[in-house]
Amino acid sequence: FVNPPLAKFYGIPTGPLRSNEWAQVSKLQSYQRGGLLPMAVFLTKNAPGDRTSPVKRGNWVIKSLLGEHVPAPPAVVPELVSDEAKMGDLTLRQMLAKHREDKSCSVCHERFDAIGLAFEGFGPVGEVRTKDFAGHEVDTHATFPGGSEGVGLPGLRKYIKTNRQKDFVDNLSRKLLSYALGRSLILSDDALVADLETKLAKRDYRFNTLVETIVTSPQFLTKRGAGSVAQN
Repeated sequence: FVNPPLAKFYGIPTGPLRSNEWAQVSKLQSYQRGGLLPMAVFLTKNAPGDRTSPVKRGNWVIKSLLGEHVPAPPAVVPELVSDEAKMGDLTLRQMLAKHREDKSCSVCHERFDAIGLAFEGFGPVGEVRTKDFAGHEVDTHATFPGGSEGVGLPGLRKYIKTNRQKDFVDNLSRKLLSYALGRSLILSDDALVADLETKLAKRDYRFNTLVETIVTSPQFLTKRGAGSVAQN
Protein backbone atom coordinates (compact mmCIF):
# COMPACT_ATOMS: atom_id res chain seq x y z
CA PHE A 1 0.00 0.00 0.00
CA VAL A 2 1.36 3.43 -0.95
CA ASN A 3 0.30 7.03 -0.61
CA PRO A 4 1.54 9.72 -3.06
CA PRO A 5 4.93 10.39 -1.35
CA LEU A 6 5.70 6.66 -1.06
CA ALA A 7 4.61 5.99 -4.63
CA LYS A 8 6.92 8.76 -5.86
CA PHE A 9 9.85 7.49 -3.78
CA TYR A 10 9.42 3.88 -4.88
CA GLY A 11 8.74 4.82 -8.49
CA ILE A 12 5.37 3.07 -8.54
CA PRO A 13 2.62 4.54 -10.76
CA THR A 14 -0.78 4.56 -9.06
CA GLY A 15 -2.91 6.96 -11.06
CA PRO A 16 -4.30 10.13 -9.41
CA LEU A 17 -4.36 9.99 -5.61
CA ARG A 18 -5.28 12.64 -3.07
CA SER A 19 -2.64 13.39 -0.43
CA ASN A 20 -4.48 11.38 2.24
CA GLU A 21 -5.30 8.37 0.04
CA TRP A 22 -3.62 4.97 -0.04
CA ALA A 23 -3.61 2.58 -2.97
CA GLN A 24 -2.93 -1.14 -3.09
CA VAL A 25 -0.32 -2.07 -5.69
CA SER A 26 0.77 -5.41 -7.13
CA LYS A 27 3.55 -6.85 -9.33
CA LEU A 28 6.09 -4.97 -7.22
CA GLN A 29 9.06 -6.97 -8.45
CA SER A 30 8.88 -5.08 -11.72
CA TYR A 31 9.80 -1.99 -9.62
CA GLN A 32 12.49 -3.91 -7.65
CA ARG A 33 10.21 -3.95 -4.61
CA GLY A 34 8.00 -6.41 -2.76
CA GLY A 35 8.56 -8.01 0.64
CA LEU A 36 10.72 -6.83 3.51
CA LEU A 37 14.20 -6.66 2.03
CA PRO A 38 13.73 -3.76 -0.47
CA MET A 39 11.70 -1.66 1.96
CA ALA A 40 13.22 1.76 2.60
CA VAL A 41 12.90 1.38 6.39
CA PHE A 42 15.23 -1.65 6.41
CA LEU A 43 17.67 -0.19 3.89
CA THR A 44 17.87 3.21 5.60
CA LYS A 45 18.20 1.82 9.12
CA ASN A 46 21.18 -0.25 8.02
CA ALA A 47 23.10 2.55 6.30
CA PRO A 48 25.23 5.26 7.97
CA GLY A 49 23.75 8.22 6.09
CA ASP A 50 25.94 9.36 3.20
CA ARG A 51 26.72 5.89 1.87
CA THR A 52 25.36 2.38 1.95
CA SER A 53 26.63 -0.27 4.35
CA PRO A 54 26.86 -3.81 2.97
CA VAL A 55 28.22 -4.80 6.38
CA LYS A 56 25.19 -3.57 8.32
CA ARG A 57 22.66 -4.78 5.75
CA GLY A 58 24.25 -8.20 5.41
CA ASN A 59 24.74 -8.57 9.16
CA TRP A 60 21.07 -7.72 9.78
CA VAL A 61 19.94 -10.36 7.29
CA ILE A 62 21.96 -13.20 8.77
CA LYS A 63 21.15 -12.27 12.37
CA SER A 64 17.55 -11.07 12.22
CA LEU A 65 16.23 -13.22 9.36
CA LEU A 66 18.42 -16.32 9.43
CA GLY A 67 19.13 -16.52 13.17
CA GLU A 68 22.92 -16.67 13.02
CA HIS A 69 24.98 -15.62 16.01
CA VAL A 70 27.68 -13.14 15.05
CA PRO A 71 30.31 -12.18 17.66
CA ALA A 72 30.92 -8.52 18.43
CA PRO A 73 33.57 -6.80 16.28
CA PRO A 74 37.05 -6.15 17.69
CA ALA A 75 37.46 -3.10 19.90
CA VAL A 76 39.41 -1.20 17.23
CA VAL A 77 38.02 -1.50 13.71
CA PRO A 78 39.31 0.64 10.80
CA GLU A 79 36.60 3.02 9.67
CA LEU A 80 35.52 3.14 6.03
CA VAL A 81 34.94 6.46 4.30
CA SER A 82 31.65 7.84 5.65
CA ASP A 83 30.66 9.68 2.45
CA GLU A 84 30.35 7.79 -0.85
CA ALA A 85 31.13 10.92 -2.83
CA LYS A 86 34.61 11.03 -1.21
CA MET A 87 35.63 7.43 -1.89
CA GLY A 88 37.90 8.38 -4.79
CA ASP A 89 38.91 5.64 -7.20
CA LEU A 90 38.03 2.71 -4.93
CA THR A 91 34.49 1.41 -4.77
CA LEU A 92 32.95 0.31 -1.48
CA ARG A 93 33.21 -3.29 -2.69
CA GLN A 94 36.98 -2.85 -3.17
CA MET A 95 37.36 -1.21 0.25
CA LEU A 96 35.59 -4.14 1.88
CA ALA A 97 37.85 -6.59 0.03
CA LYS A 98 40.92 -4.82 1.47
CA HIS A 99 39.29 -4.88 4.92
CA ARG A 100 38.85 -8.66 4.65
CA GLU A 101 42.58 -9.09 4.06
CA ASP A 102 42.93 -8.77 7.85
CA LYS A 103 42.35 -12.32 9.08
CA SER A 104 40.81 -11.10 12.33
CA CYS A 105 38.09 -9.40 10.27
CA SER A 106 37.63 -11.88 7.42
CA VAL A 107 36.17 -14.70 9.53
CA CYS A 108 32.97 -12.75 10.24
CA HIS A 109 32.86 -10.56 7.14
CA GLU A 110 32.86 -13.57 4.84
CA ARG A 111 29.52 -14.51 6.41
CA PHE A 112 27.68 -11.31 5.52
CA ASP A 113 29.56 -8.96 3.18
CA ALA A 114 28.37 -10.71 0.02
CA ILE A 115 24.77 -10.64 1.23
CA GLY A 116 25.06 -6.91 1.88
CA LEU A 117 26.65 -6.25 -1.52
CA ALA A 118 23.56 -7.69 -3.19
CA PHE A 119 21.75 -4.54 -1.94
CA GLU A 120 24.10 -2.08 -3.64
CA GLY A 121 21.40 -1.38 -6.23
CA PHE A 122 19.65 0.54 -3.43
CA GLY A 123 21.15 3.78 -2.15
CA PRO A 124 21.53 4.94 1.47
CA VAL A 125 17.77 5.56 1.94
CA GLY A 126 16.66 2.70 -0.29
CA GLU A 127 16.35 4.52 -3.60
CA VAL A 128 16.96 2.42 -6.72
CA ARG A 129 20.25 3.40 -8.34
CA THR A 130 22.77 2.37 -10.99
CA LYS A 131 25.68 4.55 -9.75
CA ASP A 132 26.98 5.45 -6.30
CA PHE A 133 27.56 9.04 -5.15
CA ALA A 134 31.15 8.91 -6.45
CA GLY A 135 29.93 8.05 -9.94
CA HIS A 136 31.01 4.39 -9.87
CA GLU A 137 28.77 1.89 -11.63
CA VAL A 138 26.99 -0.21 -9.02
CA ASP A 139 27.93 -3.90 -8.98
CA THR A 140 25.40 -6.20 -7.26
CA HIS A 141 27.05 -9.51 -8.12
CA ALA A 142 27.64 -11.63 -5.02
CA THR A 143 29.33 -14.93 -4.19
CA PHE A 144 27.34 -16.10 -1.17
CA PRO A 145 28.61 -18.28 1.70
CA GLY A 146 28.94 -21.79 0.35
CA GLY A 147 30.01 -20.63 -3.11
CA SER A 148 26.70 -20.04 -4.92
CA GLU A 149 26.46 -16.84 -6.93
CA GLY A 150 23.69 -14.37 -7.65
CA VAL A 151 22.97 -10.84 -8.76
CA GLY A 152 21.10 -8.27 -6.70
CA LEU A 153 17.93 -8.86 -4.74
CA PRO A 154 16.65 -11.68 -7.01
CA GLY A 155 19.93 -13.51 -6.51
CA LEU A 156 19.76 -13.07 -2.74
CA ARG A 157 16.17 -14.31 -2.60
CA LYS A 158 17.14 -17.38 -4.62
CA TYR A 159 20.11 -18.05 -2.32
CA ILE A 160 17.94 -17.87 0.81
CA LYS A 161 15.19 -20.03 -0.70
CA THR A 162 17.61 -22.64 -2.04
CA ASN A 163 20.21 -22.74 0.72
CA ARG A 164 18.82 -21.11 3.85
CA GLN A 165 15.06 -21.65 3.87
CA LYS A 166 15.21 -24.00 6.87
CA ASP A 167 17.20 -21.39 8.84
CA PHE A 168 14.71 -18.66 7.92
CA VAL A 169 11.63 -20.73 8.82
CA ASP A 170 13.15 -21.90 12.11
CA ASN A 171 14.15 -18.37 13.10
CA LEU A 172 10.76 -16.89 12.16
CA SER A 173 8.91 -19.63 14.04
CA ARG A 174 10.96 -19.16 17.19
CA LYS A 175 10.74 -15.37 17.15
CA LEU A 176 7.00 -15.24 16.59
CA LEU A 177 6.38 -17.92 19.22
CA SER A 178 8.55 -16.08 21.75
CA TYR A 179 6.69 -12.84 21.01
CA ALA A 180 3.29 -14.54 21.35
CA LEU A 181 4.21 -16.16 24.67
CA GLY A 182 5.87 -13.04 26.05
CA ARG A 183 8.96 -14.96 27.17
CA SER A 184 12.13 -16.62 25.97
CA LEU A 185 11.72 -20.11 24.63
CA ILE A 186 12.74 -23.11 26.73
CA LEU A 187 13.68 -26.70 25.90
CA SER A 188 10.09 -27.93 26.23
CA ASP A 189 9.04 -25.55 23.41
CA ASP A 190 11.15 -27.39 20.85
CA ALA A 191 8.37 -29.86 20.04
CA LEU A 192 6.00 -26.99 19.23
CA VAL A 193 8.64 -25.33 17.03
CA ALA A 194 9.05 -28.60 15.14
CA ASP A 195 5.26 -28.82 14.74
CA LEU A 196 5.17 -25.25 13.41
CA GLU A 197 7.81 -26.00 10.80
CA THR A 198 6.14 -29.27 9.72
CA LYS A 199 2.75 -27.64 9.24
CA LEU A 200 4.26 -24.69 7.38
CA ALA A 201 5.95 -27.04 4.91
CA LYS A 202 2.70 -28.95 4.35
CA ARG A 203 0.67 -25.77 3.80
CA ASP A 204 2.91 -23.91 1.36
CA TYR A 205 4.45 -21.73 4.11
CA ARG A 206 1.35 -19.59 4.59
CA PHE A 207 1.66 -17.12 7.46
CA ASN A 208 -1.82 -17.88 8.79
CA THR A 209 -0.65 -21.46 9.45
CA LEU A 210 2.03 -20.10 11.75
CA VAL A 211 -0.40 -17.89 13.66
CA GLU A 212 -3.11 -20.56 13.94
CA THR A 213 -0.69 -23.19 15.24
CA ILE A 214 0.69 -20.83 17.87
CA VAL A 215 -2.63 -19.54 19.22
CA THR A 216 -4.09 -23.06 19.52
CA SER A 217 -1.00 -24.47 21.25
CA PRO A 218 -1.06 -25.47 24.95
CA GLN A 219 1.73 -22.97 25.63
CA PHE A 220 -0.31 -20.06 24.32
CA LEU A 221 -3.65 -21.16 25.80
CA THR A 222 -2.20 -21.61 29.30
CA LYS A 223 0.24 -18.72 29.42
CA ARG A 224 0.05 -16.47 32.43
CA GLY A 225 -1.30 -13.00 31.74
CA ALA A 226 0.26 -9.80 33.04
CA GLY A 227 -2.37 -9.43 35.76
CA SER A 228 -2.52 -13.05 36.91
CA VAL A 229 -1.47 -14.20 40.37
CA ALA A 230 0.69 -17.28 40.85
CA GLN A 231 -1.17 -20.23 42.34
CA ASN A 232 0.22 -22.41 45.13
